[in-house]
Amino acid sequence: MPWHGLLGQDEVVEQFRRALERGRLASSFLFAGPPGVGKRTFALKLAQALLCQTNPETAFDPCGQCPSCIQVAAGTHPDLDYIAKPDDKSFLPLELLLGDKEHRRREGLLHQIGLKPFMGGRKIAIIDDADYLNAEGANALLKTLEEPPPRSVLVLVGTSPAKQLPTIRSRCQLVRFRPLDESIVADLLVRSGLAQDATEARRLAHYSGGSLEQAGQLSDPELWTFRGTLYGRLAEGNFDNVAFAPTLAQFVEAAGKEAPPRRQRFHKIVQFAADFYRHLLRVQAGAAESADTDMRQFLETALRRGPLSAETTAKRLERCLDADQQIDRNANQATLVEAWLNSLAAEV
Repeated sequence: MPWHGLLGQDEVVEQFRRALERGRLASSFLFAGPPGVGKRTFALKLAQALLCQTNPETAFDPCGQCPSCIQVAAGTHPDLDYIAKPDDKSFLPLELLLGDKEHRRREGLLHQIGLKPFMGGRKIAIIDDADYLNAEGANALLKTLEEPPPRSVLVLVGTSPAKQLPTIRSRCQLVRFRPLDESIVADLLVRSGLAQDATEARRLAHYSGGSLEQAGQLSDPELWTFRGTLYGRLAEGNFDNVAFAPTLAQFVEAAGKEAPPRRQRFHKIVQFAADFYRHLLRVQAGAAESADTDMRQFLETALRRGPLSAETTAKRLERCLDADQQIDRNANQATLVEAWLNSLAAEV
């Protein structure tokens, strides 16, 4: 049976169960793993377990019915602070950690976690989107990480330890969350209504990388149509990037009037391209061809077009990874589209 609805992360559940049974729970954690695999859900369920008024924390079994459990679920518990990056920001604002300039260090998450517990025996803070801590925000955390308040637990939720400063990584216990099995993703897609039927759910799960979030984004049929268009260009090698840039930019703009959905669509396009070059590099290295029939056809086209070195493919993959990060740094979208495509089409 899944622990309180959390699927595919049994090892993490057992890790915390053993720590609580032994009374050896750390004070600071870095949850790392793909988006959409249950990191945030587990962090909140952990908070429920630690603050539950019915079951002791050593049981690691929140009742879900007591006032504390209900308040954690509603986001209103006075001993739990949760922050995340606003959609219109490139980084986690320092104000969320330390308060605004007029109330610096008298408000914010780091002030709250230093106070005595109001209801339960612990203070708990969750920093979601920890990948978006800038240097100033990360440095603000150091004192709390070095000298954690008594009975406090601080959880950073991110995707990769590499996205944290060494000073943060060294002061947190790393907890790795694994990608979900395709069968779990497919089941969740059907249950959540993100897939019309089991066949579509299996298709989306196959391309999701074990992430429910990724699978939900891939359910957009327009995105799949553009994926084929993009791969057709990339398979040409030195394609006409000047002519293709307006097409790509227009497709990104069509995601919506607000910046967040446009950024999300741009991310997916860049990640599609990275996936193409990743598969191409595998084939060039002698690995088995992709099981994706459509992908395999585009890869064969790319290889027939003429000699393409693995070094060139690797550089184009690296450029995709760089562009994916630049999207969240408020880079000018039109300029980034043109520069990115130009680097993919150029001779290397």
